[in-house]
Amino acid sequence: MNKNKPKMFVIEDDFAIQELLSAFFVERGYEVEVFADGQAALDSMESHLSKPDVIITDLMLPNFSGIELTKKFLARGIEAPVIVITANGKVENAVEAIRAGAYDFVVKPIEFSQLMISIERALKLNQIKAENENLKRIVRHQSEAMSVDGVICRSPELRRVLDLAQRVSKSSSNLLITGESGTGKEVIAKLIHGIGSRKGPFVAINCSAIPENLLESELFGHAKGSFTGAFEKKVGLFEAAQGGTLFLDEIGDLSLPLQAKVLRVLQERKIKRLGENQFRPIEVRIISATHKDLRHEIANKTFREDLFFRLNVIPIRIPPLRDRREDIIPLAEFFLKRFSIVNKSNVSRFSKEALEWLLKNPWQGNVRELENTIERVVVLSDSETVQLHDLISFEICEPKKDVLLDSSVKSWMSTPYLENLDGSKVITLNRLTNSYIKHVLAINRGAKDQTAKDLGIDRKTLYRRIHEMDREHVLD
Repeated sequence: MNKNKPKMFVIEDDFAIQELLSAFFVERGYEVEVFADGQAALDSMESHLSKPDVIITDLMLPNFSGIELTKKFLARGIEAPVIVITANGKVENAVEAIRAGAYDFVVKPIEFSQLMISIERALKLNQIKAENENLKRIVRHQSEAMSVDGVICRSPELRRVLDLAQRVSKSSSNLLITGESGTGKEVIAKLIHGIGSRKGPFVAINCSAIPENLLESELFGHAKGSFTGAFEKKVGLFEAAQGGTLFLDEIGDLSLPLQAKVLRVLQERKIKRLGENQFRPIEVRIISATHKDLRHEIANKTFREDLFFRLNVIPIRIPPLRDRREDIIPLAEFFLKRFSIVNKSNVSRFSKEALEWLLKNPWQGNVRELENTIERVVVLSDSETVQLHDLISFEICEPKKDVLLDSSVKSWMSTPYLENLDGSKVITLNRLTNSYIKHVLAINRGAKDQTAKDLGIDRKTLYRRIHEMDREHVLD
């Protein structure tokens, strides 16, 4: 069924009303199927010949009433909303119809504006139900690959991390989470807080994202008038996280003066707002994270050793995605389902070649890069199945040397495709165009966006052309 053309069943034994309803809704873009009695409609649905999005039925029908028909629909698991129409506007009939499971009750003579509103609401209800079912499927799919709440995990390496996270979650010790950018350090921090015993909030700050002159105020707060622009007092994040967890992301980027102040807070468990003399006690668990090697930073005198030992009571290292390849496919499938729902896309699976490419790719950006790649594919793909060329065509940067590419992409990199024209050789315009496209791809080392710019064509046009060439084995 066309997603943009809702299907309607009209069950009515009066031929004139059949024609009236059918003409009205067909003109407004509906696909209408008419039945003279309820049994015919039931037979059609049970034989899977057609499935309606909404049903309009008369109250009085041959064989059984519209209310009995509504009950039969529900008993057979047919969930399309039913709107009952009747010439008898008694309240008792309306109540009985709604109790039987009807969505709405409309009295003849039909007021089409009222009926249209009822149908639009019914279709909206359908959409909400479908989205809820999709979300439930995502949750079920995600739970199959979960080891701990909210974290997709199949690899033994990440299972060890999650096991450690569970064991330390009930403690109040400071934690230092290390790992490359995009590995999910904040996800693990939130997990530890979520399954721990602390009832306070989880407060996060990226220490590298805020200018140094503002970071101190963000962490400790300030009094009104303590500096230019301080028009009112501000509660710092240490106070905001009272009774909970403060997550200091990219702690390795803190300046040495701020490191000294954070160290003092960790030692004394109290803070002082900028512009105040009053110390305020805090009860906060500190979880820090960094992609840097802090021991190397200590050797270079850019990170305080005493602060490192305060933070590193319990170290947790998250391995990069390339070292836990068992997690790649479950993550990719989860992202595919999630972004398909968000973008109302019909992309639902990966081809075998696409799955092999996902496993072979080094994922230097880790889970974040994988997530962005799948989102891009879902947004730009026009097929239900993600193919290898979808993943490769959407790469916008020069391929990395250690990426294992398919033979067609390797050929772009190595072969001068532009054909030699000596005046005696005649080739088709299509072949010449394909040859030149491959030539420019080779110059740009497979970078599709740059190739499209060089050729002066739209990016999607280039992707479509490459797809056609690939199907015709032009790239072999």
